[in-house]
Amino acid sequence: MKNILKASIHFSFKGKEHSPSMTVELEPYLEGSGTFPNLCSLIAKANNHDAYSYEYEMMQATEIKYSDAQGLVAEFINDDGQLDIAAFEAAWTKNKALIKLLAVAEEHMQITDFSEHVELKKALLEAYMLGKKDEALNSSTSQAITESF
Repeated sequence: MKNILKASIHFSFKGKEHSPSMTVELEPYLEGSGTFPNLCSLIAKANNHDAYSYEYEMMQATEIKYSDAQGLVAEFINDDGQLDIAAFEAAWTKNKALIKLLAVAEEHMQITDFSEHVELKKALLEAYMLGKKDEALNSSTSQAITESF
């Protein structure tokens, strides 16, 4: 599922109104870095605003408004055009995990839809999250051990 939205910044500079915007597909950014992109810099670049200009400083000081969303991200934009980025990132991560877990359930149990297997879905997701916690713990423990030498 693609997550696409329009991001706009409305500001005034030297008596002129500016409304740079762009439509962004979020998947390449989320898949690459695992985090939401810095849309202010992307909007500036797409609308020919230099990153060292006063216009860019005004853009950075102004709230980004979101609209025309498609996919999961649409559920996290309120009526005022604000996006709950942290909640969207968490839901996106969970959704990606569920896709992987459904593939495992299909391979081993021929289950193609979790809607009739809610308890299995919960158990697999909990196991996945425990694995992620252990992975993070092992990583930080290994780093601490390495740094102590």
